[in-house]
Amino acid sequence: MQSYETDVIAWANEQAAFIRSGRFDLLDLEHIADEIEDVGKSEQREFENRMAVLLAHLIKWRYQPSHRGKSWERTIKDQRTMLMRRLSKTPSLKPNLENLDFWSESWADAARIAENETGILNVFPESCPWDVDQIMNPEFWPE
Repeated sequence: MQSYETDVIAWANEQAAFIRSGRFDLLDLEHIADEIEDVGKSEQREFENRMAVLLAHLIKWRYQPSHRGKSWERTIKDQRTMLMRRLSKTPSLKPNLENLDFWSESWADAARIAENETGILNVFPESCPWDVDQIMNPEFWPE
């Protein structure tokens, strides 16, 4: 049997083979449960990261109008599309949009990204000035 600790990919392939062949007695149930939970955590992290990137680009769009270009526009559009896709495929992510901690953390990450990329320090608001409808609206471009 493959070891979860030494080669998780080989272990996962072996576990899948056990399931497909009906060898449930050989399953490593504790680690399978951990991996299933990790899938959910991974989806959550992707959603959080995409929101932070979107917010960072909206910040840059607002605070560096002279640097606006097709690249920023494309990133904003792409992140909105991917966030909407994640919400469609994983509806359990929707409560994040009403969670104050989610917004606080996403905004803090976005402001840090924007500060690192622009060199603009201590200018951005402490909290997100836009509501979720604005952020996700393809017609919204902060001025």
